[in-house]
Amino acid sequence: MSTEDSETLDPSSGVGLWVAGARLRTLPAAVVPVAVGAAVAVGQGPDTAWWRAGAALVVALAMQIGVNYANDYSDGIRGTDGGARVGPIRLVGSGLVSASSVKRAAMVAFGLAGVAGATLAVTVGPELFAVGALCILAGWTYTGGPRPYGYLGLGEVFVFVFFGVVATVGTTYVLIEDISGLAVACSFSVGLWATALLVINNLRDIPGDSASGKRTLAVRIGDRRTRIVFVAMQYSAFAIAIGVNMSTGRGAAAAVIGIPFSVGAMRRVARGTTGAGLIPVLGATGRAQLVSGLAMAAGLALTG
Repeated sequence: MSTEDSETLDPSSGVGLWVAGARLRTLPAAVVPVAVGAAVAVGQGPDTAWWRAGAALVVALAMQIGVNYANDYSDGIRGTDGGARVGPIRLVGSGLVSASSVKRAAMVAFGLAGVAGATLAVTVGPELFAVGALCILAGWTYTGGPRPYGYLGLGEVFVFVFFGVVATVGTTYVLIEDISGLAVACSFSVGLWATALLVINNLRDIPGDSASGKRTLAVRIGDRRTRIVFVAMQYSAFAIAIGVNMSTGRGAAAAVIGIPFSVGAMRRVARGTTGAGLIPVLGATGRAQLVSGLAMAAGLALTG
C-alpha cells in the first residue's frame, strides 16, 4: 500500500535508504488486522495455538514491506515518480537505488511472507496456499504488470480487501480454523482505517498523479469528493465498531479511544489542506488507525 508519511534519513546511508523505502510508518496497516483477528479468537477454544498469530504477523509485515518496495520499483520504472514529489523520497524514482535492487528487495519480502504463510498452510490447511498466492499477486499487480489496478482507481479496493478483510479474518481463521462472523464485521472497521491512509496519500498526490497519468480514485473523483470519502470512512469505521459491540457484547467499541486523532485529521481535510500540509494528516490518520485498532483488539480480548 502506497500510504506514506515523512521519513527522516541520511541519503548517504544505505541503511537509511532501505528503511525509508520500507515505509515503516505504514506498518500499523499490518499490525492492526492481526491484533484484531487474534483478539476475536480469544475464548474460542482452550487449545488455541497462539504461535500461529506470530506467524500471521510475520506474513502481514512482510507483505506490507513487499508491497511498499514493489510500488517503489513499479512507479519508478514507469516514471510516475520522476518529477518533484511532496511526500518522502522514492528509491528508484530518485535514482539513489537501482530498480533491480529494489525489485529484489520486494521479492525477498514476498518470499518471507510466503515461507511464514506456507508454515501456516501446512499446519492449518492447503486453502491457505491459494489465499497467500492471491495476496502476493495482488500486491505485485497493484502498480506492477501491464495493467496495474492501482492506476485504474482500484487501490482502495485492494487495501480494504487485503489489509482489512483478508488479514483480519485470516488471522482468526488460522487460530480457530473457522470463519468468524465477528471477525468479518470487525474487519470492515480495520479495512476502512487502512484505506483512509491511502485516500489521504492519493489526495495529496492528485497534481502529480494527474500529470503522470496515474488515475487513482482521487484523480477520478476529484479533490472535493475525495475529502468527503475520507471523512465518511472515519465515521463509518467507528459506527461499525460501536454496532459490533452493541450486537455481540464484545468490546469492539473501545476503538473510540482513537477518535481524537481522527477528528484532528478530519478537520484539516475539511479545511481544504493540500500538498505538504497533508503529511501531518497522514501521521494523524496512521495514529488513529493504530490506537483505534489496538484498543478494539484489547476490548475484544478482554470480553472474549
